[in-house]
Parts: sequence; structure tokens; C-alpha cells
Amino acid sequence: MNWSRINSEEALSEMINKSFDAPKVLFKHSSRCSISSLALNKMQIVSKNIDLYILDIIAHRDISNTVAQRFNVIHQSPQLLMIHHGKCIYNTSHLGISASVVERQFGLLQ
Repeated sequence: MNWSRINSEEALSEMINKSFDAPKVLFKHSSRCSISSLALNKMQIVSKNIDLYILDIIAHRDISNTVAQRFNVIHQSPQLLMIHHGKCIYNTSHLGISASVVERQFGLLQ
């Protein structure tokens, strides 16, 4: 699975801008959390035609806070957001995260 990393405010802005072309999936991950690692493993089978981005909230808590403010969501980890046309159209966290959920939500946009 090929993840694009969000490691700067510029990378976040670029991902948001690209969401006007196609939906993007943002996974907020904590390397210190076993549930987050489990959710990340569940995401490894997502279809290759879905653009996946990962944000390490331990290294980039400031960007995670920006995500919460920008998309009006409560900060959680792990957390998955689907961004389309610059807006968060779906968000879930913890054990609600799975490849099938992502693919189902993505399919609703097709």
C-alpha cells in the first residue's frame, strides 16, 4: 500500500486542493497506540485507486489540530476522514476504521 505522508501544513493544503479532483482519505495514526496499529493494518487492503494519506499525530500534533479545526471534527486517534471538494464528508475512528468502510463510502461518490 502506498501512502502519501502529511508532514507539513503545505502537504495538508495540497491534499485538500487535490480533493476537488477526487476524494482523498486521511488516516490520523498514533504509533503509540495498538488500536491505531490495528486500524492501519486493516487499511492495507484498500483498493489502489483510492488516494490514501497518513498523518503521524505524535510527530505532527499541530497539523492534527489544524485538521480538527479545518474540518470541524473532534480530534481522535486513530481517525479516518474522507475529504471531497475541500470538505470532510465522512469520518470515523477506532474500530470503525476498515478497508470495506472506505471502499463503501468511496463507492457512494461514484
